[in-house]
Amino acid sequence: MPATPGPRGDRAWRTPVNLRVWKWQFWQQIVLSLVLGVAVGVLIHNFADGEETAKDWLDPFGDVYISLLKVVVVPLVFAAIVVSVGRLRNVGSVARLTGKTLGWFVVTSAIATAIGLAVALIVKPGEGLGKLASESAETEPVTWTQVLHNLFPSNIVKAMADGNVLGVVTFAVLFGAALVAIGERGERITGIVDDLYLVMQKAVWWVVRLTPIGSFFLIGSVVATYGPSSLEPLAKFTGAIYLAVAIMLLLGYPALLRVFGRVNPLKFLRNSWPAIEFAFVSSSSIATLPIAQRVSIERNGVQREYASFAQPLGATIKFDGCGAIYPAVAAVFVAQYTGVNLGIADYSLIALAAVIGQLGTGGTPGPALVALTLTLTTVGLPLQAVGYLIAIDKVIDMARTALNVTGQLTVPILVARSEGLLDDEVFNGRPVDLISPEADESREERREETLGQGRRGKPQPPEPAPA
Repeated sequence: MPATPGPRGDRAWRTPVNLRVWKWQFWQQIVLSLVLGVAVGVLIHNFADGEETAKDWLDPFGDVYISLLKVVVVPLVFAAIVVSVGRLRNVGSVARLTGKTLGWFVVTSAIATAIGLAVALIVKPGEGLGKLASESAETEPVTWTQVLHNLFPSNIVKAMADGNVLGVVTFAVLFGAALVAIGERGERITGIVDDLYLVMQKAVWWVVRLTPIGSFFLIGSVVATYGPSSLEPLAKFTGAIYLAVAIMLLLGYPALLRVFGRVNPLKFLRNSWPAIEFAFVSSSSIATLPIAQRVSIERNGVQREYASFAQPLGATIKFDGCGAIYPAVAAVFVAQYTGVNLGIADYSLIALAAVIGQLGTGGTPGPALVALTLTLTTVGLPLQAVGYLIAIDKVIDMARTALNVTGQLTVPILVARSEGLLDDEVFNGRPVDLISPEADESREERREETLGQGRRGKPQPPEPAPA
């Protein structure tokens, strides 16, 4: 007997699955790649030498993908900061906007550190463990001299080559301010940098469209290398990190967004999900910057001039996962594991090092390890214990980076609300598609319209009087 059509008719009742994966929405492609990557990783881990196979066949492709993103992001950050410094004059005081942004960076980092300490003291991840195998780790103490060198590099070309994004941001702010100071001639150079920014955005998005492929290799490598059994000795530590991240992600940021940003936290998570998801997969805040910036402007409604400044700055020095929660939980873990009793003063030092020390993580490889080393050194805990945590670093790095990016998206909304730079219609509207040819064309049209309005807004020279 033939099937009866549904209430909407036979066409609506029969909804065929589109087998052309490249036509799927971006988030659907990423979810599919994650599922396939996990499945392949489990097979490799169970039926082959997981670590060696991942190193030979999965890691190279995942590393190439991340390298492609990083090589185009550094010049993107430079161009974005230079252009945004000039544009900030049109939306408010540069000093006030910068001060508010940094102030919220500190406040949210302090909250994240407090949550990390509270969770660690309740879960007690370092108690009851046997002797763990320590892997080799370079844990040289980080000094404030290194922080200053990162902030003010002596060679900007070397800073770009070394990936010192913090130094690139400092130089870009100085360069942009100088362009503003010299007036009309500076505007011509700013226009050239603006064109460079547009070119780098296009290059970045060509690479970003490879995300589903990169995600497959990245997640497959993690699962193939470690597998579920490798987490057993440090399951409580891993659980404590994920629990603290979840509390900050689902309670801490939403409370701030509701009270100070006066926005719906659920809509924020809906709008920001592409960047959070990408951060979880890539484990890189810098690599996530292009997506985060578009999310901030086109979904969260933060004015472009301010978002173009705040997002690169946040991706450089705002690490609530790597620089706040992780060192807080890890410091308590090391103290419990080694039998060191910490007092109120020690916890205060941990919080202070975690909040302020984030400046030192910018522009350095392995920011979480740098932040942890700085924290342990400040409190006087043994650095050798860091090697115990290296084995699961990739597993927890995904959660840490997702929280980093969530914080980097939260602060611009809080500042934009206080400065009248938040478009509620955009924030509450239907989320725009971030990656598609149609979205790119629409974006180009809006940009040209904005530039045209800016030119029309400038005073024009008077027409010559008739003879």
